[in-house]
Amino acid sequence: MVQAKTWVLKQHFEGFPKHTDFELKLEQLSEPRDGEVLLEAVFLSVDPYMRPFSRVRMQAGDVMIGTQVAKVIQSNSPSFPVGCHVVGRCGWRTHTVSNGSDITKILDDWPQDVSLSHALGAIGMPGLTALYGLEEVCAIKSGETLLVNAAAGAVGSVAGQIAKLKGCKVVGSAGSDDKVAYLKELGFDQAFNYKTVPSLEEALKNASPEGYDCYFENVGGPFSSVAIPQMKTFGRIAVCGGISLYNDTTPQTGPYPHLQMIFKQLKMEGFLVGRWEHKNVESLKRMLTWVQEGKLKCKEHVTVGFENMPAAFMGMLRGENIGKAIVKV
Repeated sequence: MVQAKTWVLKQHFEGFPKHTDFELKLEQLSEPRDGEVLLEAVFLSVDPYMRPFSRVRMQAGDVMIGTQVAKVIQSNSPSFPVGCHVVGRCGWRTHTVSNGSDITKILDDWPQDVSLSHALGAIGMPGLTALYGLEEVCAIKSGETLLVNAAAGAVGSVAGQIAKLKGCKVVGSAGSDDKVAYLKELGFDQAFNYKTVPSLEEALKNASPEGYDCYFENVGGPFSSVAIPQMKTFGRIAVCGGISLYNDTTPQTGPYPHLQMIFKQLKMEGFLVGRWEHKNVESLKRMLTWVQEGKLKCKEHVTVGFENMPAAFMGMLRGENIGKAIVKV
């Protein structure tokens, strides 16, 4: 019998998460039955969505939601032989018994020189989010100008690089000088530190005086209020996240974008990556090819130790990571 370590949500977050909101527990797992497999976590993901989703999809006492790369260490399923690796929606746990419904085998032709952790980043959910936000929601075209905020994060950094591959001008906003330097390394045409510019409005105007065709929104709040008036007529906004709102105890209020959206005939659409799940295999192969060709760079911020899951999660929410935040067991 295997003993799993799990991190549970002891109580719902009020404001910014605290260490006392989490509890480390041990769980005895039964032997896998026919059709089931026993998984051992190798890498775990911490992502911004966990903060708002915990409120609507979890109860106090539940294991924290999340995705991991895991190795099959015992199998009663021909679909998942011992030794293969999977991406699973297993939550914050070291071991899991799965019937296969919540796991997906990593691509068979995954190259040995690419870390499996990237299946949680650029060649995984964040990369797909960037791809679908640009292609499906924004329908971005060569020659257009894209604005990305939280641009040094797991999704934003990939979105900017894909837009460059498509022949676009890309402007990125990030929260430190190191992050801005990273965006310039990635080939962003313009990048600035929104925390230190005298005026966000002027920074956006200087970066693209002609305005923006597309806006990949990860932040929300006051940034959005300043950015939307600088969209071009018929501009498209893909609303991926709103991290500036996630830890609010009192909802933020206006300014409201309605008049700008009417006068400029803007399209603003929220989306979840699962809408295009039927395209994932082909899309992941495209992303993997870009990585192998050196066209898509994936930076990771790795925290070692399952016991450090809460610290890694809170650090990610504070913006301590450049690229994808990962925990290595």
